[in-house]
Amino acid sequence: MSDESPIGSPEIARPETEFTGIRKWLRQGENLLVSLALAAMVLLPLTEVVLRKMFQTGIVGASAFLQHFTLVIGLMGGALAARDGRLLSLSTLTNFLHGRWRTFARIFSGTFAAAVTVFLCLGAWQFVMAEKAGEQILAYNIPTWTVQLILPLGFAAIALRLIWRCSEDWRGRLLALVVVGALVYWLGFKPPMEPEKWVVPLLIMLLCSMALGAPIFVMLGGTALILFWGEELPIASVSLTHYSMVTNPTLPTIPLFTLAGYILAEGGASRRLVKVFQSLFGQLRGGPAIVTVLMCAFFTSFTGASGVTILALGGLLMPVLVAAKYSERSALGLLTGSGGLGLLFPPSLPLILFAIVASSNVKSSGVTIEKMFLAGLLPGILLVTLTSLWGISKGPKIESQGKKIQWNEVWLSIWEAKWELALPVVALVALFGGFATPVEAAAVTALYAVVIETFVYKDLKLTRDVPRVLSECTLLVGGVLLILGVALGFTNYLVDAQIPSRGVEWVTQAIESKYAFLLVLNLFLLVVGCLMDIFSAIVVVVPLLVPLGVAYGIDPIHLGIIFLANLELGLLTPTVGINLFLASYRFNRPVLEITRSVIPIQIVLLIGVLLITYFPFLTTFLPSLLK
Repeated sequence: MSDESPIGSPEIARPETEFTGIRKWLRQGENLLVSLALAAMVLLPLTEVVLRKMFQTGIVGASAFLQHFTLVIGLMGGALAARDGRLLSLSTLTNFLHGRWRTFARIFSGTFAAAVTVFLCLGAWQFVMAEKAGEQILAYNIPTWTVQLILPLGFAAIALRLIWRCSEDWRGRLLALVVVGALVYWLGFKPPMEPEKWVVPLLIMLLCSMALGAPIFVMLGGTALILFWGEELPIASVSLTHYSMVTNPTLPTIPLFTLAGYILAEGGASRRLVKVFQSLFGQLRGGPAIVTVLMCAFFTSFTGASGVTILALGGLLMPVLVAAKYSERSALGLLTGSGGLGLLFPPSLPLILFAIVASSNVKSSGVTIEKMFLAGLLPGILLVTLTSLWGISKGPKIESQGKKIQWNEVWLSIWEAKWELALPVVALVALFGGFATPVEAAAVTALYAVVIETFVYKDLKLTRDVPRVLSECTLLVGGVLLILGVALGFTNYLVDAQIPSRGVEWVTQAIESKYAFLLVLNLFLLVVGCLMDIFSAIVVVVPLLVPLGVAYGIDPIHLGIIFLANLELGLLTPTVGINLFLASYRFNRPVLEITRSVIPIQIVLLIGVLLITYFPFLTTFLPSLLK
């Protein structure tokens, strides 16, 4: 081929190069913006604490600004996740499709997902325009609606990126764009005379798109939109509930505590903490298993995402187990099963989220973040103990002969990791010592993690690594907040339809015994864990269960721990069991092999869940001490 051929021509190649350069520049700009927003979330409450303690004053509108920073991070983080193809999804069906079928699945799911997102954008625009007419002020004469604009802008960016990623070529993207435009015109501007007749077909199409890989937020948001549209109710109500959920005064604790976990995972904390636990337990039979369980529980409690634990620690702990002569199946099962153990330990994201949702639905429930943190401690220790005992039983019987704990090594490893071992103490003292609100305690914890990993251990560079970790954390948090916001819209539809009250009436008539109800509850939650991710399950299912628990005289805090313990099992259960797929990816093993390896751990955790269910003092004892 000659040099004058169009394919080899530099004049033709240059626009593509320039386009790639522009995309890279935009990517860096987006990452910088979300990093600055998350950094501001850390610094704002800390500044408020200093001003309050030293000068008995504060920042005007600090709480409102912080809540709206969460809104900005949620939408921008969601846009970043859409950009990188990392919006949370349940289906793995496309992994088994090839050729034209795979292409069709991507275009169909991406197109329908984009259409739903465009309707979310339109609803958000209607909501913002209504708020603009109200002329509300955030602070310093800043109109609230100017910040709320991030809702339609964020959904618009997500929709465009869903269209872009649904195909590798322009023809597929153009087809998706045309179909999205047609759907929006038909359903939004020229709706049929009897829209209720189209509800079921649209829900079926939505379910198909979900099965083919559409993100979780599309399923929940799309369901809410279709149901509201079918009854000719304004779709802006979905955006209103999204806004009210994401700007909840306590919700900033989620990105802040998650950031602390991400900083630890990206630094050298895992290596130092493994040395501590190995020096303490490595000489015992099953010591490597105990090390694995404790490490996973520690990291998951801060990241709030068990998958992050498996990806971050899998490569470090798998060789430890194999070197200790654990079978590969036992090692895979232990690592995969331990990934979710930290969800009951403070400051776990699900504990915070349950407290927010339960308290907003039953005002007199008495559920607070502080009580949920205390409630999860003993049940969490129980599950860690049972899993460790299983790991010990799988260890070689000759492992501990002639070996003793080397106390010099123990003290040296503890001294080296002392700042990271102090992190839970910092978080809990700030929270329970009366020095700070939950949001301020989360900010203190996040800043502490940044300081020790950047300036004390110097594992992270302030200008190179910290912005990258901030944007990565925002990406995960954005995906979660998208789910929470749209899920509340679906929940509100259920409440408007009086589903909770009807459910209470039906169940209390069908089941008289409290203990029989608890057994049915466990079975129901196991099914929920197979069908929904933990975040959407909390927002959608908890408002239905809390009134039922109250009807049977079950403490809402005890109900919450039962709920979360069951959902831990869901992380290991097909079809949703995200830990199975992440472990398959991390260890390069088939999903079925991973599934077989975790069956013993599932049985162990099921025993623990039943003990937590029928011995409520495990949950209620510590919160009862909090006055």
